[in-house]
Amino acid sequence: EVGLVESGGGLVQPGGSLRLSCAASGFRFSSYTMRWVRQAPGKGLDWVSSISAGGETTTYTASVKDRFTISRDNTKNTVYLQMNSLKPEDTAVYYCNAGGERGYWGKGTLVTVSS
Repeated sequence: EVGLVESGGGLVQPGGSLRLSCAASGFRFSSYTMRWVRQAPGKGLDWVSSISAGGETTTYTASVKDRFTISRDNTKNTVYLQMNSLKPEDTAVYYCNAGGERGYWGKGTLVTVSS
């Protein structure tokens, strides 16, 4: 059975850091580009970052570049999102995704940035 399970979310003060993890199972993780996508309260899905199957190429939306770092460990079937200098506007449910919109999705982890 295919599964993506996100973890690491929580409440953090502005300027703080969190590290999200997404554990994959049931498919050939090492063959997939992985993405992090977020949904702020009352808004639609927004792409945050992607990492190529082998980890060589990473891309970021402009608003998180230089603050967030995506990485993966294909031996552990896990993708990470290190988030630094968090801002209130980063508050959202964060989802990991494999295979694009019609691919595999986790249930998300909530990140709340507030003082």
